[in-house]
Amino acid sequence: MLGKTGAGKSSLVCALTGQSDAAIGNGFQPCTRSARSYDFPPEQPLVRFLDTRGLGEAGYEPAEDLEACRDRSHVLLVVCRLDDPVQGMVADALSDIARADGRMRAILVLTGKDLVTDPEARERAERTIAARMTRAAGHELPAVSLSLAPSEDTDVEGLDALRQHLLEALPAAGLLLEKSRSSDAEQVEFEKHKRCVLSYAGVALTSDLAPVVGMVAVPATQLKMLHELGLRYGVKWDRKIGAAFLSTMGLSVGARYATNFGLRELAKLIPVYGQTAGAATAGAISFATTYAIGRAAAYYLYRSSQGSPPSEEELRRVYQRAFRRSSDEAD
Repeated sequence: MLGKTGAGKSSLVCALTGQSDAAIGNGFQPCTRSARSYDFPPEQPLVRFLDTRGLGEAGYEPAEDLEACRDRSHVLLVVCRLDDPVQGMVADALSDIARADGRMRAILVLTGKDLVTDPEARERAERTIAARMTRAAGHELPAVSLSLAPSEDTDVEGLDALRQHLLEALPAAGLLLEKSRSSDAEQVEFEKHKRCVLSYAGVALTSDLAPVVGMVAVPATQLKMLHELGLRYGVKWDRKIGAAFLSTMGLSVGARYATNFGLRELAKLIPVYGQTAGAATAGAISFATTYAIGRAAAYYLYRSSQGSPPSEEELRRVYQRAFRRSSDEAD
């Protein structure tokens, strides 16, 4: 998170995670001399927020902190208050980051929407700050406007837009931070186990970054996830249950997964490409595949426990939707 002191970064973390101000305040820990980090969920972290403190403060030189945070970040949230037109320090920092890492994905978060009550003035402020950050980044940034006043409800519409941008930029974070409004009993039940599936998907991602290792580690991670899901749904995941699940999933899905997995592992052995783009793509797809398998397994276990096992078409639809939502590599 890149922004001046008082831009609303901590309030933004509160809104995204649903944690209280006290929990967020106590949860932030120093990660450099001036920057801080917050892990969510605290008990089993899947996302880390890095807060660049002090931008705009007299006598503060942010270069060291920015470098440390940049090296550990996947998405940059540029946080600016709409009632504060002086954003030169933020724009300069963004420009430095863009020059050092042109691939860094960035989202512009405009806070204080409630502080600029005149619609024309608010729109003018949005355009001005967006234009400044576009010049700094070298390309247009997706932008959302939020009201994060403690005494008012969060601007749900704006927050939903931010969650969608996060889902597109970093599926793991977007899936974790999205807010479910489903009244469907199966979906409500899955929300209880979603972090478990995301945790295993994260392990699959990191395991699949190295050549050959992923060929053993990823399937083992997925199998362990299926066993844990079985326990969570009150079903022992054994060969019989596994065979029934795979049968319902359909041979075409299994064959396509096996073929793609083998090709990804071979790609990682190609010099240079395999250690960079090939490995990154393999990791991203292993994350998406593991999440999709977990989501489909949860659906299968729930429906089976209710005495109405899903059809092959239903289960395949659940798998494919979960894969698309958890992978920015999917079409």
